[in-house]
Amino acid sequence: MNSTLIVMPTYNERENLPLMAQRLLNLPVKVDLLVVDDNSPDGTGKLADELAAKHPEIHVLHRQEKNGLGRAYIAGFKWAVEHGYEFVFEMDGDFSHNPDDVPAFLDAAKAADLVLGSRYINGIRIINWPLSRLMLSKSAAKYVQWITGMPFTDPTGGYKCFRRRALQAINLDEVRSNGYSFQIEMTHKLWRQGYQVVETPIIFTERLMGHSKMSGHIVREALIMVWRLWLQNGCRRKPRQSAPTPR
Repeated sequence: MNSTLIVMPTYNERENLPLMAQRLLNLPVKVDLLVVDDNSPDGTGKLADELAAKHPEIHVLHRQEKNGLGRAYIAGFKWAVEHGYEFVFEMDGDFSHNPDDVPAFLDAAKAADLVLGSRYINGIRIINWPLSRLMLSKSAAKYVQWITGMPFTDPTGGYKCFRRRALQAINLDEVRSNGYSFQIEMTHKLWRQGYQVVETPIIFTERLMGHSKMSGHIVREALIMVWRLWLQNGCRRKPRQSAPTPR
């Protein structure tokens, strides 16, 4: 077992999974991959089992229904903690997140509890998005910053690396959100406890195969969630406490 685990939720990613798995296994750093499949009708789960049979670094967690990205990640995080991984990644399986960025995340994680992949540090690093989608994303980032006080340029991004101690500091059973709001909630829970959160630049490429999971419900959920987080933090726009002593 390696110390780093990539948690990758899948739903109808049969076209992308073999290529992504190969890219991850060929990285200069050693990683394991956990595919969390939501009973994909295109056979992604069965293909993941076949890959796992060939590669000991690949593991598969089957879920019986599709009930949100957040729920898939929570299941994967629980599995990661149970199996003793030190660095745990969120990563999309459609190549919108470049697997070659993993070493940079791990370098940043040496001095942090959570590393956020940012599309907006010192400019915009997004390929193949229409202007309307870009404006929605940038507006969401400003909205989150304004309400919560979190200083991060890309709080809705889904490419992240958690230290084990950070995941253990969150009651995963109490995380209820999905989509963009899931990303915001996980970061806020650590930030408000004083854990060290940093950003590293990434280039985000809109998926070329398959279909985007974006929906109006995901956007509405995020709009409401940030107010709940502000209330949970005692209407503060700063962390409740100083950073925990490293363990």
